[in-house]
Amino acid sequence: MPAPTSAELRHYAPAPGLLADRVILVTGASGSIGGALAQAAAGLGARVILSGRSVKKLEQVYDRIIAAGGPRPSIAPIDFEKADATAYDALAIAIHAEFGRLDGLAHVGGILGDRSPVMHYDVPTWLKVMHVNVNAPFILTRTLLPLMQQSADASIVFTTSSVSIKGRAYWGAYAVSKFADEGLMQVLADELATDKPIRSNSVNPGAVRSPMRAKAYPGEDASKLTDPADVVAPFLYLLGPDSRGVTGCRFDAQ
Repeated sequence: MPAPTSAELRHYAPAPGLLADRVILVTGASGSIGGALAQAAAGLGARVILSGRSVKKLEQVYDRIIAAGGPRPSIAPIDFEKADATAYDALAIAIHAEFGRLDGLAHVGGILGDRSPVMHYDVPTWLKVMHVNVNAPFILTRTLLPLMQQSADASIVFTTSSVSIKGRAYWGAYAVSKFADEGLMQVLADELATDKPIRSNSVNPGAVRSPMRAKAYPGEDASKLTDPADVVAPFLYLLGPDSRGVTGCRFDAQ
C-alpha cells in the first residue's frame, strides 16, 4: 500500500481497540514521549511492556494506565548504558514466557549528550550517546527479532530527529546517532521485507515539551511547545494494522 504523508498522519485518528491484544514494548516509557505513547497504546487495547531506567517513573506510567482502564502493562526496567548481554536475554526470556511473541517495538529512549563543537566534544560522552542511542536499539532489536517473527503483524518504530537528515553545528553525537538510527531502520526494512514481513519505520516527534528539549534549549519557553501526547499519532499508526505494507519510511509528527 502507498505510504501516507506526514501531514496525513498528523490527523490520524486510530479506531477504538486498534491495538487490542497486541504486545508492544516501548523503550523510554519513563520519559515524556515514551510515557505518552505507552498510555495511548494501552488506551487502544495494547498489552504494553514499559521499559526504561527509572522503576519509580515506570510505576507511575503503570498506575496511569490502570487508572484509565487499560490492560495491565508489564514493567521491564533496563539501563541501556550499563546493560550487558544477560540483561537483554533476560528481557527476551520474560517476554517469551508471558506472551510468546512481540508485535511492536517502539525505540523511544535516548540521551542528548553535549551540545558542543566536535573539536571540544568529550570523548566518553560521545561513546555513551552512541551506545545508548544506536548500539542499544540494535542489540535490543537483534535480541527480540525471533519473538517478532512469531507475530502475525510485527512493526518496529525508531524515534528520529530533524538533525538526522541534515547535520547542524553543535549537535554532535546526538545528530550522528540519529543518522545511524535512520540507517538501521532502512537496513531492517530491506532485510525484513520477506514473505512474512516485519515493517521498520521512523518518526520525528519535533519540538516537544520534555526534559531533553529543556536541556537542549534551556532558555526556551516550554509552554509554547507541543505536548508529548499530541505527537504519538504516527507511532500508533505504524504500530497498528493500518500501516501494513508501509516500511522504510520516515514521518514528521509536526
